[in-house]
Amino acid sequence: MAESPHVHPETTTPDGSDPRCVPHKLTAPLPIGAECPYPDYSAEEQDVWKTLYARMETLLPGRAADEFLTGLKALDLERDRIPALADVSRKLQRATGWQVCRTPGLLDAHDFFSYLARRVFPSTDYIRARRELDYTPAPDCFHDIFGHTPMIVHPRFADFYQKIGQAALNCKDAATEEGLTRIYWFTVEFGLIRNPGGLRIYGNGIISSSGETQHSLTDKVRKVPYRPETLAAQPYDIWHYQDPLFVIDSFDQLESEFVRWAKERQLL
Repeated sequence: MAESPHVHPETTTPDGSDPRCVPHKLTAPLPIGAECPYPDYSAEEQDVWKTLYARMETLLPGRAADEFLTGLKALDLERDRIPALADVSRKLQRATGWQVCRTPGLLDAHDFFSYLARRVFPSTDYIRARRELDYTPAPDCFHDIFGHTPMIVHPRFADFYQKIGQAALNCKDAATEEGLTRIYWFTVEFGLIRNPGGLRIYGNGIISSSGETQHSLTDKVRKVPYRPETLAAQPYDIWHYQDPLFVIDSFDQLESEFVRWAKERQLL
């Protein structure tokens, strides 16, 4: 990529849209693992990470899935400094054979899923502005590193995540592709699980947002049992708190039911 490794993309495009919400179509391979440079972050950017981490560290106990908290502990992410993608990649590779690549922003869906299919997770390395602590419309490295990577430490989730990518590459019609996108949204981004201690969060879209974290387990949100067909038929709205949310009993169920759904549609 010709782009500098540290260009914060939060500028307005001529049509007034946020460029972070415009998918990048790749013209060259992304740097993977040790190829990812560490940006020259400002003290303010480092402090935003520190603030976000401290906030979620307080909120997540009793709310986040046991499997997420185990993965977070295994990765041992820095609290006071934005972790290097190369370091996170090395730890994931040891745990489940996944690596991290550096993406300039939101990726074109085909490019994104093609990396997942190869057990490579595309992560941004820029962080949201302080005014976006509560909400950011697009991924940043807190969402990607803190929200996503701890779950990839879990072997069954890691395998499920790869199969999502493999299935997406085999989609031949728009309706099936939309259904797969909805399954991804309501599991990877906004999934809940029944742990021994009760209902818990594993979806990274919830876990990287303090507002969603506090809202998701309340009685204000409908909780529906996980079945891929139900998720595939459920539209979602990125601009509001999610409702309904879908609940798995285990990550074995998450993967096995998805594989069944995908095989029935000749995606795996």
